[in-house]
Amino acid sequence: MRPGDVELAMRLSAALDSFGATVHQLPGIATLQRRNCLLEQLVESERRIRYYRVIQNRPISPERSAPSSLFFDPVKAALLYRDQGQLDEACWMAFYAVHFGKNAKGGWRYAKEIYGAFGDQPYWTWNRVAQQPRQFREWLDQNIDRLRRPGVAGGFSNHRKYQSLDAYSEAGTGSAFETYVKWVDPTRGHAGLISDSLQRAEGSPRRAFDLLYREMTVASFGRLARFDYLTILGKLGLAQIEPGSTYMQGATGPKAGGTLLLGQEYATTTLDNLLIELDQFLGIGMQAIEDALCNWQKSPDSYVAFRG
Repeated sequence: MRPGDVELAMRLSAALDSFGATVHQLPGIATLQRRNCLLEQLVESERRIRYYRVIQNRPISPERSAPSSLFFDPVKAALLYRDQGQLDEACWMAFYAVHFGKNAKGGWRYAKEIYGAFGDQPYWTWNRVAQQPRQFREWLDQNIDRLRRPGVAGGFSNHRKYQSLDAYSEAGTGSAFETYVKWVDPTRGHAGLISDSLQRAEGSPRRAFDLLYREMTVASFGRLARFDYLTILGKLGLAQIEPGSTYMQGATGPKAGGTLLLGQEYATTTLDNLLIELDQFLGIGMQAIEDALCNWQKSPDSYVAFRG
């Protein structure tokens, strides 16, 4: 654990003690090994979320939004577009970042090469895909082999490891792009989508998040992808939304982690409510708890750094 995180770990440790003594015992961390391992994962998850706040206070090179550059990064590109008042393109970059993810070996290659159309024609921007979804699918189909070329590191991130590049299958990238456009609706754009959810939620960031989560009908975007996408909108300041729970329905890793921590299996709603209450003690947010529990249950006795 980094020296600067020791203070946070001590606070979280005291919070776990308080929760265990007053709300629900935590037999999953009865041993010192498991307790320290969970604390490491909680600190690491909070640090990953803190990263999004940190990069917003630093200068960002324009090369981050240029797919022709080695430094292309859709997350930082989203911030550049946000600061230029281009909300649609900023949210579109966030979608690229979540749909493809950052591969451990290939980095952002899939996002970079598809967004940049290999430099052969205009980028596949929000406006272009929204206006030409059929042409995008055709282009993707024609370039599948080029994207999958052997000997060059690529691939989706760990969170999207079962995703397909296919242009026409229901679970492929072509379907994901077209259904995302339909969900947002180009006639209203992302600004309209977000403002409508906040209006219906009476200004509540958590209720607005919940509305968007339940109404996000994007092919291949299950529970985790929807959660990741909407949380990144909030972390980048693209939408005033935040998760009010861990959204356990349909979860596997986080649910296993919660069950391990609490020492028994609960109905999804009960487990979610207990974790909401746990965050009232920890104060690090539901995303950090969800992420930490998922990673902790993979190796509860020995800390292993996992990346999405």
